[in-house]
Amino acid sequence: MNRTVIALALTAVIAAGCSLDTTASADSVEVVVGYQSKTINTATAGTLLRARGYLERRLADITARTGTRYRVDWQDYDTGAPITAQMLAEKIDIGSMGDYPMLVNGVRTQANPQARTEIVAVTGYHPRGALNMVVVAPESRADTLADLAGAKVSASVGSAGHGTLLRALAGSGASVEVLNQQPQVGASSLESGQVQGLSQFVAWPGLLVYQGRARLLYDGAELNYPTLHGVVVRRGYAKDHPEVLGAFLQAQLDATDFLKRKPLEAARIVAADSGLPQEVVYLYNGPGGTSFDTTLKPALVEALKNDVPYLKSIGDFADLDVDGFVDDRPLRAAFAERKLDYDKAVGAVDEPATQAGELWLDGSDSTVTAADPTALLQAVRAAGERGDRIRAAYVHDTELGTRWFADKSAWVRDGARLLPFDTTAGAQRHVAAHPGSVVLDYQQALAGAA
Repeated sequence: MNRTVIALALTAVIAAGCSLDTTASADSVEVVVGYQSKTINTATAGTLLRARGYLERRLADITARTGTRYRVDWQDYDTGAPITAQMLAEKIDIGSMGDYPMLVNGVRTQANPQARTEIVAVTGYHPRGALNMVVVAPESRADTLADLAGAKVSASVGSAGHGTLLRALAGSGASVEVLNQQPQVGASSLESGQVQGLSQFVAWPGLLVYQGRARLLYDGAELNYPTLHGVVVRRGYAKDHPEVLGAFLQAQLDATDFLKRKPLEAARIVAADSGLPQEVVYLYNGPGGTSFDTTLKPALVEALKNDVPYLKSIGDFADLDVDGFVDDRPLRAAFAERKLDYDKAVGAVDEPATQAGELWLDGSDSTVTAADPTALLQAVRAAGERGDRIRAAYVHDTELGTRWFADKSAWVRDGARLLPFDTTAGAQRHVAAHPGSVVLDYQQALAGAA
């Protein structure tokens, strides 16, 4: 497996007089956090959390009470696999990653008492599975996953994107040759024609489509199966330093609250730190995108259990007691400290997105919401007539509810309605079921929205 990593280590000091050490010393406690800056559904336990300094502030509060000093070492990786390798070596204490990598993490570390991990929080999830997608080259003739039968598809084996590919292929009856590649390598392979498809987790599908380097072929939401990202911690570290884990979870709640209150500002911060376009980040963390919720919902735990057979199918994957791997007690304690009702929060599940639209104009620090897709197209036309530059226009797939770029969607005229679909296959399914409707491209849909 190609495990090339991009490592970033930094020490954050949040204010004058702060007690965080800038170097490791015998009288300080070090916490090493592994995160993925470009996996933006982990932002509340990684990029956004680090950029806002929430963890350092929480630890500084502990220092003020107890005198114990802390040092935070942030390490940035492209996927979950190298984070797991470092946790196995006891060199990372807390990490964030997707559902399949978390399960691999649990299996790989369970034999070592000091490395053994547990899931303590969710960062973000999608109830239908739209966080993972398969893309093809813009000029590809493929319209469905079955059209890739016999082709080469790039995926990071053991990742959430790979898991979605396996599930989707099982339903299509097609088989492909999977090339195990890091996301950026797979993106290059797709552009050069070495592979005919790329199956990855956020934000790679949205990024490549936004840049015009790919076209969406398959939306993971077609599986109608929850996908999630979360936080794992080494149990030995949590036992030795429960106050650090408590501070981390409080800091994650701080970051989650900020993102929900100021999603556009959060997108700007994550974009600046990750190098991703802000429009791509906001695709996922804007309204109706990722559900940023820390609670360990029963449906998500059940989804993890059902993921195990797929992991067993791709290699040597030992049994894992998922119920024993998930521990909500630290998060419950964090909620209680804030006087929040954890049981109420864990029972709240996001409903599928409504068919509204959102327009973001250049130079504006806010967006405009449209009541429906036709109204969004009308707003885009009006902006163009005024000479306004459009940064992004977002819609929700009519069939699946997935938030997507309006100009990258396939559109259907069905009577007086203009309906967006994030894949050509989705548009064709609608047309087949609704005689008289017709598929349009984006420019035709704009023209028809007068």
